[in-house]
Amino acid sequence: MKQQKEKKNIILILLTIFIIVSVLCTYEIYISYKDLTVNNYYIKTNEISTNANIKFAVIGDLHNYELNNKNQILIEKIKSQDPNLILIAGDMLNSDSENSDIVISLIKKLVEIAPVYYALGNHEFDYMKNEDLHLVGKIENAGAIVLENKYKDIIIKGEKLRIGGMFSYAFGKEDQVDKKTMDKNVYSFLEKFQNTSNYKIMISHRPDSFIFGNASEVWDINLIVSAHNHGGQVVIPFLGGFYGGDQGYMPKYTHGIYNKGKMKIAITSGLSSNRKKLPRFNNRPEVMIININGEN
Repeated sequence: MKQQKEKKNIILILLTIFIIVSVLCTYEIYISYKDLTVNNYYIKTNEISTNANIKFAVIGDLHNYELNNKNQILIEKIKSQDPNLILIAGDMLNSDSENSDIVISLIKKLVEIAPVYYALGNHEFDYMKNEDLHLVGKIENAGAIVLENKYKDIIIKGEKLRIGGMFSYAFGKEDQVDKKTMDKNVYSFLEKFQNTSNYKIMISHRPDSFIFGNASEVWDINLIVSAHNHGGQVVIPFLGGFYGGDQGYMPKYTHGIYNKGKMKIAITSGLSSNRKKLPRFNNRPEVMIININGEN
């Protein structure tokens, strides 16, 4: 009788623990899609004057998701930061999305806040191949500037910036920068892009395009802005992200600003994820705000 009672108590304790863990996990998954956060990052550089303070918002990896009320909370949080620019780092829809209505509607509202520059991700390329060849035209008609192997020279607060966008890898065979093994158009674009005294920002959906091999040592780019890795998708306490694109399991570069070679690489954890993958966990959706200031 006593043994049966003890066995029943153990079962009750285990069941209670299971329920508590299940509730906590469900909550963490829920807030990883719903609890939008704004994270500010600061970069000091002698490439711009000491009294300049240039602020831009970075978003990516929406994956055709609506956070709430047609993404109104996302729009309001970006607007509250009063950015000089909004940079979109790709994968704003899915390769199999029925249409591009969500991202087009969002862009139309974002351009009322600040100029929007959009670089394509792998899902945009697949969507254009599978669903709609005219996606780029629709994005541009909504008011954004699409940058794919292109750049724009702009002036903000009297400071000259060059903003570019590219999806391709910035290296060739064996992860090395080599004109012979790289796509000719990509190599030519990067040569032209770096040939300026302007502060250079490259929107590249995959941080992997620049972190492998010697790309960060060779190309003279001040700042790479990326998404793609979803902050590691599942963030394990004390260990970090579980998976990140070409980096595979337990990736080093998932979220935040990193120094790599000649560059700084800013990676947003993004706004959502492709539902076919593991759900986001312990990983809140993010609006990344980058503040660039001149060094004293």
